[in-house]
Amino acid sequence: MKTMGSIQSQMKTIKEELGKITATGSAGAGLVEATVSGEFQVLSINISDAAYALDDKAALQVLIVSALNDAMAKVKEATEAKSRDILQNIERK
Repeated sequence: MKTMGSIQSQMKTIKEELGKITATGSAGAGLVEATVSGEFQVLSINISDAAYALDDKAALQVLIVSALNDAMAKVKEATEAKSRDILQNIERK
């Protein structure tokens, strides 16, 4: 039972730490930027005036999707690295 409590505590710590992560992805040389949390929640999308000036709905949609995918890939990489670090620290204890 003590081990189960320890595992639950460790999982809570991991979840809290991952929730602190954010990453920003971009597309079109910065025409669109998206920021995503470690819980894969979209926090913001920034569309530059230059992107609006393109006056191309389909292109803008592609840029938004690309920026979101870039941000999510960065979050995935960051959360995997953070999880490894946390687990290594737990194993050392």
